[in-house]
Amino acid sequence: MEGAVRLFAGEFSLSTLTVPGEDDRSAAWVVTPSGAYCRQVFLAGALVEVQEQGDMLSFRIADPTGGFDMICGGKNTLLAESILKVPLPSFVSVSGRAQLYRRDGKNVPTIRPEQINSIDRRIRDQWIITTAIATLARLERMHHALKGTCTDRRILQACSHYSLTRKELGDLATLVAGALTSVRPPQDTGSVLQADPREMIMEYIRTTSGTRGVAVEEILMMAQLKAVSREAGLAAIESLIVDDECYQPQKGYVKPL
Repeated sequence: MEGAVRLFAGEFSLSTLTVPGEDDRSAAWVVTPSGAYCRQVFLAGALVEVQEQGDMLSFRIADPTGGFDMICGGKNTLLAESILKVPLPSFVSVSGRAQLYRRDGKNVPTIRPEQINSIDRRIRDQWIITTAIATLARLERMHHALKGTCTDRRILQACSHYSLTRKELGDLATLVAGALTSVRPPQDTGSVLQADPREMIMEYIRTTSGTRGVAVEEILMMAQLKAVSREAGLAAIESLIVDDECYQPQKGYVKPL
């Protein structure tokens, strides 16, 4: 199953390519300069602006490379209510759909949000690290395409559309490096950034899941015993769901796929 893509705003804002889905019922992909084929995306950053425009709610989430502009329809929806409750500025994670539309003769990439959660600085920093690793892996594949040693049709299509050069790949790598400089170093001498709790939580889901799955509250209690905060546990569970590692058979429970 298709998982969520992690990418920086600075790259996403350069996107100008869409590729149709497999059939009429499938959404199109937004293809970025590093060759990411995006439908579902998972991002994190600082919620820095919220504006009400009639029945619409527009907001902006900034990461170290730029900002994601988003629009939420219906101010009375649960999603809009969640956004309005978040104080500015605050770190949040968002899952949603990547879209590309034309406005004033220009391509405008945007995210249609589906879920938003408040997180802390440490989780935002972990997202930057994970996104940097994913972006550099894509850039390596694009580099192989430039050398003529890549046979992946989708990567070659992206490389051809953006007419990428080694310099432009280097610029994207520099963008990633700049994002990493914003990661806050550990405060305690000799300590390290806490490991991503996703693997631990996913292993717990696999080994304890019953016919109904595992209660989210049970997972969070287990995670807290392992020194993982409630916020970090919730963010990890959301990330596993959007990556199609697990799903929610009913409210308050998750099961492995």
